[in-house]
Amino acid sequence: MSQVPVLPKCEYVARRQKLMHQLPIGACVFVSAASPQIRNGDVNHAYRQDSYFYYLTGFSEPGAALLMRQTDTGFESLILCRKKDALQEVWHGRRLGVEAAPHALQVDAAKDIGELEECLDAWTDGVSHVYAAQARDDIRQLLDASAKRLRSKARKGAQVPEFYADLDAILNEMRLYKSAAEVALMRQAGDMSARAHRRLMQASKPGVMEYQLAAEFAHACSMEGSARLAYGSIVAGGDNACILHYEDNNQTLQDGDLVLIDAGCEWDYYAADITRTIPVNGRFSEPQKVIYNLVLQALEAAIAVVKDGVPVNAMQDAAVQVITQGLVDLGILHGEVEKLIKDEAYKPFYLHGVGHWLGMDVHDVGNYKVDGQWRPLRDGMVTTIEPGIYIAADTPDVDPQWLGIGVRIEDNILVTAAGHENLTRQAPVTVAAIEALMKEQV
Repeated sequence: MSQVPVLPKCEYVARRQKLMHQLPIGACVFVSAASPQIRNGDVNHAYRQDSYFYYLTGFSEPGAALLMRQTDTGFESLILCRKKDALQEVWHGRRLGVEAAPHALQVDAAKDIGELEECLDAWTDGVSHVYAAQARDDIRQLLDASAKRLRSKARKGAQVPEFYADLDAILNEMRLYKSAAEVALMRQAGDMSARAHRRLMQASKPGVMEYQLAAEFAHACSMEGSARLAYGSIVAGGDNACILHYEDNNQTLQDGDLVLIDAGCEWDYYAADITRTIPVNGRFSEPQKVIYNLVLQALEAAIAVVKDGVPVNAMQDAAVQVITQGLVDLGILHGEVEKLIKDEAYKPFYLHGVGHWLGMDVHDVGNYKVDGQWRPLRDGMVTTIEPGIYIAADTPDVDPQWLGIGVRIEDNILVTAAGHENLTRQAPVTVAAIEALMKEQV
């Protein structure tokens, strides 16, 4: 089995340096690992590290925190983690430990996580600014408690920080631009997910359960070394495809229906997000083919506008133009295309945006507008592009041949200096390519 790669240690060091260089003199940074989450009873969900913490450390264990502060010569860093414990490691797995952490994580020092309160107070005492993930309740509580302790020691010279600030906005901008090493991971996640989608195309047939295709996808990704899926897979047969975030995955796939599959895996914490819509029996009906090709045309139009400097909303505008014109041509919408677009008459059939940022989170961080204006696409950004048309079975005043058809097609697009790169192009996307592959049943 392939092993999940780890970014070079220098990548995490460079990120920490870049972050600290953006902060005011006298700043301190506090970032905490994700807490384990209860599934039910005394059973936890499978652990997944906090994206911000992993972005800065590459450390996947729970029970950890990172402290950084500026010095006269740069900055210093401290990792707090769980100490080695033979009994706990027998029950729950190996730990890095305090002694090995500085070298392994390329930080200046390490201490036991049990000393967090003492270290937090010492590192924030008298600094001007403390930057942390303010949106997390557990972090706010830790900072509030530390400030209270410092106030109680004011007569001994302790000083509460002057200013507490949200670190997320700065890190979001950093994460929005992918390095060459990050792009390589995302390219691998896209390739693996595309191969898994190819497998689903060959496994689909009438009588298969939606959850069986979901299981096929997870199995294919796991066998290539992916530690986890990037999100819960959507496998929506027939009219279920008209439910955008369908999660039940418990229905039988019917002969003559389409099945929409929205699924992607993670590769070293970087996500892929692919959607394909395929005929359950391997052959598109004529109405299905017409709607599918209209969505594909919208996808291609949106991808075509992607290049450095183009405003992010240009992708949606391109998709809406194609979809609205197509719906008019099919007699599903009536009127002048530009007025229909202005009135958003297409929204009953295409009610979501064309895509979202992609990275360590499937709906990744980063603003879409800056100073009230749509931000321009830039080299190193990665976005999904996922137009769709959904015509629910109970839609009034629509020719019955279109009813119950839901189609979404999604690819992952890297913005480059020369234009763009489709990171998920290995997943068949044309009618001819899908039908040809589906003849090869597994």
